[in-house]
Amino acid sequence: LFTGMITAPILILGGNGMLGQDLSRAFLDQQPIVWDREELDITDAEAVNAAFAKLQPRTIINAAAYNLVDKAEEDAGFAIAMAVNATGPAHLARAAKAIGATVVHYSTDYVFDGLNTNGYTEDDAPNPQSRYAQSKRAGEEAVLAEGGNTYIIRTCRLFGQPGIADGSKQSFVDLMLSIAKQRNTINVVDEEVASPTYTVDLAHHTRLLLEGDYRSGIYHATNSGACTWYEFAQEIFRQTKQTVTLNPVPASAFPRPAQRPAYSALRNTKLPAMRSWQDALAAYLATRV
Repeated sequence: LFTGMITAPILILGGNGMLGQDLSRAFLDQQPIVWDREELDITDAEAVNAAFAKLQPRTIINAAAYNLVDKAEEDAGFAIAMAVNATGPAHLARAAKAIGATVVHYSTDYVFDGLNTNGYTEDDAPNPQSRYAQSKRAGEEAVLAEGGNTYIIRTCRLFGQPGIADGSKQSFVDLMLSIAKQRNTINVVDEEVASPTYTVDLAHHTRLLLEGDYRSGIYHATNSGACTWYEFAQEIFRQTKQTVTLNPVPASAFPRPAQRPAYSALRNTKLPAMRSWQDALAAYLATRV
């Protein structure tokens, strides 16, 4: 099993997304090649093979993903989710193995059913409850099945500087701050416990994983601690010193097509702990001034 130092050239895919942009900064001294969908469609096996043959990357970091969770419940959305989240990563892992390169691929807490209130370790059995989650689990299985130098990093609730890609979603932090400009009473779901994660910290932890003596396999990487959406919002407005009335409501107040895990905090048993999500939030908010 592969362990050891990072090697260039490094190819970052999904480079215009929230995480992709911070990965580009975290590996800046390595002069990474940063591509988005316009440069390489990962769902096209021939395009992937041709690109790898030409570039000969030694490390591929795949931050490309389809994360429209509710859209994925529809057949059309699910087809795209499977193509981007499962078929594409399989193409990358296969092409990388052929040239002896390393692949990092990101997955999600949603692969778990959310019934374990102790949180989930890397070795706990996934049990995806939504079609989006199924697509992400299929991606994990496809990458691992290739048996090359592969790392799966599960994470959740990403926040950071907004991505510039077409499909980039606004983070919960930016969403709350934007809603607060329009009204001073907000209803927020006081359920679904998970760990907010700052993309800057995740990018640095990705580098730490690649540069350390870590075996291929599945890793959990989130900021430390966990909270409901309501508790997350409380901390956002506490730190920004805004007077906003927050009403805790059940998830049923916002019916959505896809089922979310009730408790999906990811327990990290393999990597050094990241700072608390509250400290990470403060670091991000300091960049928004």
